[in-house]
Amino acid sequence: QVQLVESGGGLVQPGGSLRLSCAASKSIFSFYDMGWYRQAPGKQRELVARIHRLGTTNYADSVKGRFTISGDSAENTVYLQMNSLKPEDTAVYYCNAEASGNQHYWGQGTQVTVSS
Repeated sequence: QVQLVESGGGLVQPGGSLRLSCAASKSIFSFYDMGWYRQAPGKQRELVARIHRLGTTNYADSVKGRFTISGDSAENTVYLQMNSLKPEDTAVYYCNAEASGNQHYWGQGTQVTVSS
């Protein structure tokens, strides 16, 4: 059973930064790719950023230039560095891992609140 545990959420002022972590219970190279999604109240869950096992990345237009996704194979952890945060970034952020056979695993989510 794959487990993904997120951490690093919290309350931050507009313009501030946070780094989210997603610790996996197995090697991140065992997944096709990993990513971060977010869900704001009353909205659908949306893709924020993904990283392929070969290192390629893609981002939602709304976060390009502000967020960076990266992986640390030694720690089996994927990170999301979030800079220049805006109130509209407020959401629950979820870690996702896609394995072979289109299997998806999700973490429990971590709350990010951007407010003055």
